Amino acid sequence: MAKISVDVLLFSVMLLVSMISTAVLADDSAVRNNKHYQNKPLEVCVKAAVGAPHVLGDCPFSQRVLLTLEEKSVPYKLHLINLSHKPKWFLDISPQGKVPVAKIDDKWVSDSDVIVGILEEKYPEPSLKTPPQFASVGSNIFSTFSTFLKSKDSNDGSEKALLHELVALENHLKTHHGPFIAGKRVTAVDLSLAPKLYHLEVALGHFKSWSVPRSLPHVRDYMKALFSLDSFKKTKTEEKYVISGWIPKINP
Repeated sequence: MAKISVDVLLFSVMLLVSMISTAVLADDSAVRNNKHYQNKPLEVCVKAAVGAPHVLGDCPFSQRVLLTLEEKSVPYKLHLINLSHKPKWFLDISPQGKVPVAKIDDKWVSDSDVIVGILEEKYPEPSLKTPPQFASVGSNIFSTFSTFLKSKDSNDGSEKALLHELVALENHLKTHHGPFIAGKRVTAVDLSLAPKLYHLEVALGHFKSWSVPRSLPHVRDYMKALFSLDSFKKTKTEEKYVISGWIPKINP
């Protein structure tokens, strides 16, 4: 009986050691697969609010990068850049004086498309890759919105051009299971569109008393879904700064 008890005890100890080893290996694997938790915060230069240099500004391309970082849980440090008085150190790393700029692997990288692409490769989980067939959905909305917003002629066709793009988005959302472009999971194309649709809603509402027609319910629901994301709430600027950011562009 004593021998059996010792054997049972030894087996129990070996089993416990095996379980602990497995847990340690799993934890080590998790750490290796999430290296960004070990690294210092990624530095990002973004636009400061017009008239409020210590407040996050209205640049939709900057917000796109921040949305990506938030969705991937990558820690980051913001540098708010007053684009009216750009500091020398910023011009040294961004000679054209444009934002966003992010420091990745000790190199400063510009252009939101490039930054987001690198982030997807460097931090693949969770994946934000958009299926290729959906990557261009809504790609003309921001340019047509901007043209319509700046237009002084109600008959120049700019409103019609914007509506054409919004109808195309409506048709896509209607025929695909959402709430997002590629389905139930948010992807890069959504994070690109979210800040632009926010500008559309705020700026057109303020300057033209215009809003997305009720005849486009899927677009309206899509916007609500985007604006309800925790990542969006954390990275959006106040409406008044969107408005102040557009004033010099509308009345140069």
